[in-house]
Amino acid sequence: QVQVMESGGGSVQPGESLTLSCAASGRIFDINVMGWYRQAPGKERELVADVKSDFANSWTNYADSVKGRFTISRDKARNTLSLQMNNLKPEDTAVYYCYVHAVAGLVPSNEWSDYWGQGTQVTVSP
Repeated sequence: QVQVMESGGGSVQPGESLTLSCAASGRIFDINVMGWYRQAPGKERELVADVKSDFANSWTNYADSVKGRFTISRDKARNTLSLQMNNLKPEDTAVYYCYVHAVAGLVPSNEWSDYWGQGTQVTVSP
């Protein structure tokens, strides 16, 4: 019902920048959360940043490790999400996943579900 796809990963050197993009598609009635998670080898998946929204307002949240360096933004009209990553560090190396919390279909319901993209690799190395 809902498909999520992220892109924009790559290999960069420390201090450089990279921008990730995510698009949600399919029959979607409403989305109230879109976010980015990452998972490094041998570590648990962790929240990087997300955007929570209602009909009128939105709120952003960032992990302490990326505050001041990363910027998350959502385009409600296009169901897209981006993550601008500046001053990248080797510790940022991970697979980055786009997350969507949504109600699928053409009519309202109370059945909110989680949807995940397949991930995009970000590698930061000298």
